[in-house]
Amino acid sequence: MTTNNLAGKNIVIIGGTAGIGLAAAQAAAAAGANVWAAGRSEAHIEEAKKLANGTFEVRQADTHDAESLEKIFKEVGTIDHLVSAAIGGDRTLKPFLEQTEDEFKAAYGKLWGYSKAVRTGAPYMAENGSITLVSGSPARKIRPAQSALSCVGASVENLVRCLAVEMAPVRVNVVSPGTVDTAMFDWMGAEKEEKLKGMTGTHLIKRAGTADEVAQGILFVMANNFATGTTIDVDGGRILS
Repeated sequence: MTTNNLAGKNIVIIGGTAGIGLAAAQAAAAAGANVWAAGRSEAHIEEAKKLANGTFEVRQADTHDAESLEKIFKEVGTIDHLVSAAIGGDRTLKPFLEQTEDEFKAAYGKLWGYSKAVRTGAPYMAENGSITLVSGSPARKIRPAQSALSCVGASVENLVRCLAVEMAPVRVNVVSPGTVDTAMFDWMGAEKEEKLKGMTGTHLIKRAGTADEVAQGILFVMANNFATGTTIDVDGGRILS
């Protein structure tokens, strides 16, 4: 396998101040890359700064705000690898016919945010650079009450294939996580561990994944010069179960 070294590369991670994006920022910085992690939440930004401890840059940006994105891109100059892991939308988890049209549309904020990050970042991309987006296993493993989540994820994965064709030689890939133990599930409170066990009991790997494990998938597609238009599943076998 031919890979490029991430050391010294300029990497921007939108949605990089929490969860999977933060784990990717930490892993890329540990590999010697120059990393800019951007997020919207002040609380996440402050926590990311503490964890970074000077090893990577932390900035504030909203995936729907081209001006805040471009400010970071201009600071970086040439982007070797652009990652967007920002959620970007409100997802309603209930049957399609019980959702309002506005609730269903709101989930597509993720797709529009990704689109804005790519459009704004494209002029700054290195010719041999890469773009990586994050979808999710519901894009292809459908369960009841996940129509919005599934449709948006599928749209992201198809957008990546379109962009890979149109933006070559810039490589474009997507990483698809399964059930991952992040702050997204903190609303479960003291029952979080038990509920995650229940959610993953039928998976081939019977546990929730970690943000670090998904981050390794992101680093793989950044580093592998022969990967483009590819969906990398890091889901514990969820789509096969």
